[in-house]
Amino acid sequence: MPKVINDKRLVSELLTRGVEKIYPSYQALEKKLLSGDKIRLYCGYDPSAASLHIGNAIALNKLAQFQALGHELIFLIGDFTGRIGDPTDKKAARQKLTSEEVLNNAKDYVKQAAAYLKFDGANPARVEYNSKWQDKLNFSDLIELSSHFTVQQMIQRDMFQERLKDEKPIYLHEFLYPLVQAYDSVALDVDLEIGGNDQMFNMMCGRSLLRDIKQKEKFVLTMKLLTDAEGKKMGKSEGNIVFLNESANNMYGQIMAWPDGIMLAAFELCTNIEMKEIKKMADDLKKDTVNPRDLKMRLALEITEINHGQKAAASARDNFISTIQKKEVPKDMNTWRRTEEQYNIVDLLVATKLASSKTEARRLVEQGAVKIQTGADENAGPVVITNPKEDINVADDTILQRGKLQFVKIIK
Repeated sequence: MPKVINDKRLVSELLTRGVEKIYPSYQALEKKLLSGDKIRLYCGYDPSAASLHIGNAIALNKLAQFQALGHELIFLIGDFTGRIGDPTDKKAARQKLTSEEVLNNAKDYVKQAAAYLKFDGANPARVEYNSKWQDKLNFSDLIELSSHFTVQQMIQRDMFQERLKDEKPIYLHEFLYPLVQAYDSVALDVDLEIGGNDQMFNMMCGRSLLRDIKQKEKFVLTMKLLTDAEGKKMGKSEGNIVFLNESANNMYGQIMAWPDGIMLAAFELCTNIEMKEIKKMADDLKKDTVNPRDLKMRLALEITEINHGQKAAASARDNFISTIQKKEVPKDMNTWRRTEEQYNIVDLLVATKLASSKTEARRLVEQGAVKIQTGADENAGPVVITNPKEDINVADDTILQRGKLQFVKIIK
């Protein structure tokens, strides 16, 4: 069994880097970790989308730091809670998902998390699905668990207060979500739970329930959120998140599109660069002795390398330089074999998988995000398509482009 590392400097960085708050206190958790005792900790991930995203990776990074010090990790997939949908920060009820939908969404979660965590070898992270115990609860169990919480606790949450003010419905199953998540802590018998600071209420419910049922004190560690310059969370609902299943080229390019004001926080939360170097970056930016673009290129390289490896990240950087900075068409791109000589632009975008639906395709066209260039005239630049009803003649080697980063070559 790997020995727990209780070096004071490493523990201090573990409990400060990217950390928003620790309950009951920093000092209490520090004392526990310095004692050399091995603790069991977890973070839960609800499969509401078909991929984890960079916000999830913030907690994964922190879990990896605990794992490196020898502590026991549980990677929890919320296949039960994911069916309900976490109401946190939501102004309307989430759409409920089926068991099949959440399991399909989660099918690559462990593979994606493996870029951060070790699932084999010495001290491997353990994978759990919360349906394992949640599906076994009966109505009597639910009534008993519910007795540990009050309606006042739930109704005081900001998003519920907003819905009451706007006369929007609050469904009973949304009230039960924190209770269900809290029971995960009891079932796993953990010492610590990690999550974003927006999950503080749910995690504290778990702390309270574990104390009531097992008379055990659970630590809660909340992480800072990755926010833009206006303080808005980078997330799925906001449409500015980077999913971990993106190709290396897309991941690199999407990070390069982040506002400059997010860079230093992203270096702290999403990379393993030492904090003293990040502080130097901050000083260099203040003194105007470094180009923000150069730092952002390093940020994009670091994050892409974690998720795709060194070679793919370097290739993505080179692709970005040639296609975005030098405005060249990439040498390597996906191809699509045509069967007709003319297509409606919306149908073509869906067929080539540059759009996931006709609705998305129409929106892209209307926003001027679609360009086409025929191979017949290499000197002619790409033409922007703005009419979703337009029919496109596709000769061999026609290049269809979505945004700045996605290209498809059409062949016969």
